[in-house]
Parts: sequence; structure tokens; C-alpha cells
Amino acid sequence: MTLFNLPLSVIFLSSLLFILGVGELGYWTGLRAQKKGHGNVSVMESAALGLLALMIGFTFAMSLARFEARRDAVLEEANTIGTTALRARLLPAPTSTEALDLLRTYVKIRLDLLKSALPPAEWDDAINRSNDAQERLWQQARALAARDTGMVPVGLYIQSLNEMIDAQEKRIAAAVNRVPLVVLLALYGIAAISSGFTGYGSGLARERSRLPRYLMGIMVAAVILLIQDLDRPGSGFIKVSQRPMLDVAKSLESYRD
Repeated sequence: MTLFNLPLSVIFLSSLLFILGVGELGYWTGLRAQKKGHGNVSVMESAALGLLALMIGFTFAMSLARFEARRDAVLEEANTIGTTALRARLLPAPTSTEALDLLRTYVKIRLDLLKSALPPAEWDDAINRSNDAQERLWQQARALAARDTGMVPVGLYIQSLNEMIDAQEKRIAAAVNRVPLVVLLALYGIAAISSGFTGYGSGLARERSRLPRYLMGIMVAAVILLIQDLDRPGSGFIKVSQRPMLDVAKSLESYRD
């Protein structure tokens, strides 16, 4: 199991315990080092906290950009499927009916694929079924074009079908494009260093109250949770809306030819 597969509740609790634990370690180290000179601790603490803020902003921007790319990919795919369905209605019968039936199946597969987090085996199976539906649509259009190369509706349909296939690949790429693990590990490392220096400074100053450090640890752990929640398209509290695809599925159900 990787960091991306861990439940968000486990990530939050682990992050919180890790950050607070390092802070406590720094606090007790500071208590033992009171008699020694450590005039530059406040400078190091400020530098670490500044670097942590910079790293959080950088990582949050990465996860937000990926979230927006997934949202845009859903809208683009829904638009291409809708256009393909409209142009399929221009095809001669019974090809138009068969194409619409295949498109309904295709939309259902796409909704099942990306509306929730799937295990790797089910993910691969859904991708294969999606590709199979695309192949059947393409072979159908190819046979129709071979019979009459001068039909304008067929040419338009093939164009939109090709765009629909490209949109699927774009959406899959956006779904699996996550914040690199090394960036998340760097964020944890800088958070630990910042917490350690904060605890160390508190120990040197003999500050008995742990509330400020605990509040900082909770806030940092919450922001890390938000970053990883944004980076998971099919699970968590923040999900990419499937409304455009649901609207397309509803429209397809209303088409009779």
C-alpha cells in the first residue's frame, strides 16, 4: 500500500502524531540544553517556518492545478460525447440507433470508471471495456464511410468520434497525474524540522504551555490532508463533479433515433 492509497483519516492522524511527536522531542531536547548558548535558535525557527509556508503554498498549488485539470477534462469529455451523439443522429438507420446504443454504454462505463476510486484490477477492466466500446464505434463508422465516402454527416461524426477518443486519454492522464511522492515527503520533512525547532525554542524558554505548538501541528496536518484530498479525484471529501457526464447520459436516454 502506498501513501496515495491510505485512507485520509489515517493520513491525518499519522501526520498529526508525527508533527506533534517531533515537536515534543525538540521541546525536551531544548529543556536539557538550557545551560548552553543557543542565540540563533529563533533565527532558525523563523527560517524553518518560512520555508514550511513556502512549501505548503507550492504543494497546494500543484494539487489544485491537477484538480482543476481533472474538472476541465470531465467537461471536455462530456462535450465531445454530446457532440458525437448529436452527429450520430444524422447517420442513416440502423447505424444511428446502434451508435447511440453504444454511446449510452460508453457513458455508463465512463461514469463507473471515474466517479469513485477503483482497485487497480477493476480500473484496468473498466479501461478495457471503454476501449472496446470505442473500437466498436470506430469500426462501425469505418464501415459506413467505406460504403459512401461523400457523406458529410459521416465525416463530421468521425471527426467528433476521434475527439471523443482523445478526450478519454486526456481524462485518464489527468486522473493518474498526482503530486509527486518526493514532493509530499519533502513537505513532511520540512514540517518535522519546523515543529522540532519550535519545540526546541519552547524548551529553551521554559514555556510550559503546549497549546500554541499543538494548534500549529493541527493546522499543518489539516493543510496536508487538504492537499492530499485535492489530489484524489475519486475519493475523499473533495471530488470532481460528474454533473456534465450525468447530463450527457440523461440527454442520450432521451434520444430515440
